[in-house]
Amino acid sequence: MTIRFHALPTADVRALQRGGPDAHGQPAERTVSDGEGNPCRHCLQDIPKGREMLILAWRPFDDLQPYAECGPIFLCADECTLPEDQTRQPDYFSSREGVLVKGYTDQQRIKYGTGEIVAPERLKEACARILENPEVAYVHVRSSTNNCYQCRVDKT
Repeated sequence: MTIRFHALPTADVRALQRGGPDAHGQPAERTVSDGEGNPCRHCLQDIPKGREMLILAWRPFDDLQPYAECGPIFLCADECTLPEDQTRQPDYFSSREGVLVKGYTDQQRIKYGTGEIVAPERLKEACARILENPEVAYVHVRSSTNNCYQCRVDKT
């Protein structure tokens, strides 16, 4: 099975980089990256130390509902580009001890029993295994320590 790591859509990111409101209706906070694990959810790379970045609330769900988690994410403050090969696992996961993966149904509800913390070298394997479940439409990859949304994974 081939899987794809989906970054945030460019149109949404550009709106946020230009001062548009986040999931809480507020503009993003502007700060400088300390280089300590500040992954941009658009280019799917750690934001280098000293570069400006945005901190904002993101809700990766279409509608408000009990499973529609909202939390903080980071973005490059300046325009960045999507990864060229979205079938390739983002490099920044390799510097993490683990990541949380969870399967979701096509109604954007958690599919119980799919959540687990996995080592970065097992991420693709875990996502593919979860996506084999016919009730799972996609997988979220999240921080294993803070539950922050990282990216969405789909079958191609």
